[in-house]
Amino acid sequence: MARRVLHISKYYYPFSGGTEQIARDIVVALKDVDNIEQQVFAFDHNSPSESKDYEDEVDDIKVVRCKCIAKISSQSIAPTYGKRLKAVMLEFQPDIVILHYPNPFATTYVLRELKKHPEVKLITYWHLDIYKQKILKNLFIGQNRRLIARSNTLVATSPNYMQESPWLSTAKDKCIVIPNCINENRLEVDEEVEKRAEEIREENKDKIMCLSVGRHVEYKGFKYLIDASKKLDDRFVINITGKGPLTDSLKEQANGDGKVNFLGLVSTTELRAQLLACDIFCFPSITKNEAFGLALAEGMYFEHPAVTFTIPGSGVNYVSLNGITGIECPNMDVDAYAKALTKLADNPELIKSYGQAAKKRVVDNFTFEMFKQNIIKLISKE
Repeated sequence: MARRVLHISKYYYPFSGGTEQIARDIVVALKDVDNIEQQVFAFDHNSPSESKDYEDEVDDIKVVRCKCIAKISSQSIAPTYGKRLKAVMLEFQPDIVILHYPNPFATTYVLRELKKHPEVKLITYWHLDIYKQKILKNLFIGQNRRLIARSNTLVATSPNYMQESPWLSTAKDKCIVIPNCINENRLEVDEEVEKRAEEIREENKDKIMCLSVGRHVEYKGFKYLIDASKKLDDRFVINITGKGPLTDSLKEQANGDGKVNFLGLVSTTELRAQLLACDIFCFPSITKNEAFGLALAEGMYFEHPAVTFTIPGSGVNYVSLNGITGIECPNMDVDAYAKALTKLADNPELIKSYGQAAKKRVVDNFTFEMFKQNIIKLISKE
């Protein structure tokens, strides 16, 4: 008899986000496993004015999406959520629910439905503590306790997060660690990528090229990278991809520093070319909102040393190891960050040895095949 797995994510592909990518990775990992049936339940990611209730398929798996009428502190609100979840539970009859946390609105209804279905196993995929919302997080203390009590298994993405999370650390007997994975197909290098990378190298001849990738928000720490750039000599080029609410203020901060270039949102080909061409991967995130660092793992996969900050409890310092795959600096210490970049620039052999170790770290720990086997093992034990 088939085992039915219901995945409950905040949003789902084609929405692009770290949690959503992991949710899809789990679905794909289980897709070809014998006797596994799957469905996905999520909010519609479109703006409230365009949002609607509908169903579609992604990777040949049914996705049920709920109309979002508003967002409060990044949390979607959907009046039909409870009714539609109840219908899915009755019609699909899951044996296992995988809930991607944090998602407090959804958690309310999941816990309510699971009271009616005590036989259903609950796996809570704990991506992140509610960290930024200092007041709101206190409203969910009771909910978190009920969620942990009901969960059969809690999944952390790094041992660092499991140890330091005020919630996971209280339930270690239920916790397992499944590191996130890179998408090797997305990072494949072909002739077009190689040609573009060579162009980038030629455009920046005799320069130490540093690359930083991510959304321009506070916890990504780009302002500290820009401040560090001001302390570097003209050997360096600092390329920053992405955009976000802080883009304009970051550009203003960098004004007059010719070393810093904002590339904006780039194509997959351009991203791979930039990753291939650069010398050092800069990952200046500063808080536990950066729970793991997939972009960091991608940069390391291209055989580049990483320069990071120390973030207690974050998986960042689990992905990149200080003095082995790169250099870890005291959090928000701009002087130390600039000195780390200079140290690497002055030591090409160190760039090479850290880069080789970085690639090995990713290949040995963070590939999709390893992730897939971990997920299959997780489902098999429930």
